[in-house]
Amino acid sequence: MKPSVKELISQMTLEEKAGMCSGLDFWHLKGVERLGIPSVMVSDGPHGLRKQDEQADHLGINDSIKAVCFPPAVLSACSFDRDLMHEFGDAIGKEAQANDLSVVLGPAVNIKRSPLCGRNFEYYSEDPYLAGETAAAFINGVQKHHVGTSIKHFAANNQEYNRMSCSSDADERTLREIYFPAFETAVKKYQPYTVMCSYNQINGTFASENPWLLTDVLRGDWGFKGYVMSDWGAVNDRVAGLKAGLDLEMPSSNGVYDKEIVAAVRDGSLDETILDEACERILNIIFEYTEHREKQEFTLDADHELAKKIAAESMVLLKNDSILPIKDTEKIAFIGEFAKKPRFQGGGSSHINSFRVSNVLDVVSENANITYAKGFPANADIYDESLAKEAVEAAKAADKVVIFAGLPDSFESEGYDRAHMRLPDCQNRLIDEILAVQPDTVIVLHNGSPVEMPWLSRVKGLLEAYLGGQAVGEAVADILFGKCCPCGKLAETIPYKLSDNPSYLSFGDGENVTYQEGIFVGYRYYDAKEMPVAFPFGYGLSYTSYAYSNLRIDKPEITENDTVTVSVDVTNTGDIEGKEIVQLYVRDLTGAARRPLRELKGYEKVSLKPSETKTVNFVLDYRSFAWYHTGIKDWYAASGDYEILIGASSRDMRLSEKVHLTTQKTLPLKVHMNTTLGELLADKRTAEYAADFKKQLDEIFGASSSQEQGDGDVAISDEMNNAMVASMPLRNVVSYGMCGKKELLDMIEAMNRL
Repeated sequence: MKPSVKELISQMTLEEKAGMCSGLDFWHLKGVERLGIPSVMVSDGPHGLRKQDEQADHLGINDSIKAVCFPPAVLSACSFDRDLMHEFGDAIGKEAQANDLSVVLGPAVNIKRSPLCGRNFEYYSEDPYLAGETAAAFINGVQKHHVGTSIKHFAANNQEYNRMSCSSDADERTLREIYFPAFETAVKKYQPYTVMCSYNQINGTFASENPWLLTDVLRGDWGFKGYVMSDWGAVNDRVAGLKAGLDLEMPSSNGVYDKEIVAAVRDGSLDETILDEACERILNIIFEYTEHREKQEFTLDADHELAKKIAAESMVLLKNDSILPIKDTEKIAFIGEFAKKPRFQGGGSSHINSFRVSNVLDVVSENANITYAKGFPANADIYDESLAKEAVEAAKAADKVVIFAGLPDSFESEGYDRAHMRLPDCQNRLIDEILAVQPDTVIVLHNGSPVEMPWLSRVKGLLEAYLGGQAVGEAVADILFGKCCPCGKLAETIPYKLSDNPSYLSFGDGENVTYQEGIFVGYRYYDAKEMPVAFPFGYGLSYTSYAYSNLRIDKPEITENDTVTVSVDVTNTGDIEGKEIVQLYVRDLTGAARRPLRELKGYEKVSLKPSETKTVNFVLDYRSFAWYHTGIKDWYAASGDYEILIGASSRDMRLSEKVHLTTQKTLPLKVHMNTTLGELLADKRTAEYAADFKKQLDEIFGASSSQEQGDGDVAISDEMNNAMVASMPLRNVVSYGMCGKKELLDMIEAMNRL
């Protein structure tokens, strides 16, 4: 009989146990041959396998195996499609099995705090609900094949500048509501086999040695069962990290930190049971993979087709003034080198050695009505007079122009942040010159994060292709020529300019990065500020149209233990088949806390034939209405009304209904001398204590007893009186002679016992 994991650990030497908690090399975990513990390999894999060849460089970037580059997260999240993301994960899981990989290092779910983060192309969204649902579906698809995922980077890793040492300084409510939920959703739904901690500090403590983060929250609050690994080189203090809950150090430290662990156990500063638990978690995942090996083929061609499907279902049509789709009979000029050399992925650790890359020019090469002019290079900001002249002449001679613009590789990558939000100057200059001679112009963007668009009002069509993976050419062509009806929607807001972003004044700071905007990230900020944006979160056009109707809520009144089912009918009112993404937002009307104007709490993608109607259903629970209350260390929704809104984007609400929630959860009483009468009046437990004081204050300050002025005005209005009473601290009732101090202190003590 095969020994259990615990039995294996009992047979390991102290040195072997310490060694199990660090890598063998850059990509492999150690094995223990004498005990039958195998060495397994991990590989980058958020959007494709970057498995290092055996003789490759240690980073494995340029010498990784030929593989399929699926659309990076910046694009795939725009699908708003859990089933598609599950299919994506399923393909990655099969590919991993075919290549003997035990864990793929992804998905990456960090929130897009600023458009400047150089790694935003690897991240899903500015919205934690969308990021969590997308990640969970992907993880479930991968792990059905007993291949692990490593959801990353935990947590608050939102910039590349000084990422290995800076401290992300944010209050707990902000962390719990914005930067944690994507991880929480994935853990609670599908238990990723591993979690990768980030490089940065959080409020002054490195993520790799943060017991509150790795043990209290991750394992205690959420019930995570797998192992925590470090990002590559994220370990600061190995023994402190092990105590905090960091099980695996990656990559190998060549035995340096293994010796520190052994020494700490021997001198009594590290309990060996902590080391045993770390080994157990690691071994459980190793054997989960090795005992369920699958025979899988590396189906490159089939997976290329899936990459095309994901790209086509995710690209976002942002503008269409009756210019798309293009007709085969029209004379079209394709301009910009991205038409020939598309930028389809980002730089850094996720870079895939693609076995094939399609470009739109080759895809449409048989169409004799299409001409091509390079216009500008895809890899540099260089304005060439002769190239520009050729492009302008081609534009003049065409019925329509499609300009393929975007960000060169050097503009955004892992390791550094963008310096600005602009396209290369050469591109903006040529776009202006072409628009001066050809108003019928479409822009296709190849970028990993938003760009400013000074020409936006003058172009008639705009397709956000983002980074489309290796099948980008086919997907773009299918949308431009109407073979595919666009159905993606933005997973992030596109502001008009960088300075509009809520993190503008603090993003990119060095030692300490203050998250001063708090929970107001992305659309939560822009919508609350009523700030004009280029395109809002959740926005996307189609070649057909949709109508929403018949919003129903199964129960208008709920308690904290109930769920509420929301249903809405969606009709395709156009003349072609398409898919619509229906979004549900919740607005808190109770006024109990400062909250965003509305927050995404549900979405569904529905396919509809012309004139077809389908019912879309959502289920909301208490958490859908709640915010994180740091006083009780829990989620809290006040009793009162909440508005449920159905929309096509965060700024396009079509239908709404109210639901009344009654909660039995009470907030702790902490009454003191400076508690205000307004706070006491608002709490039914203390309202009667404050009512008598309010009555006396009304007599002292009330407008009805105030001396009238000559024109009938009063010195103190009822509104002013009520405001003064509401903000008056309890200590003032002593000052105004309404109560003795001892009497008040006894009253406060009685209230705190309630």
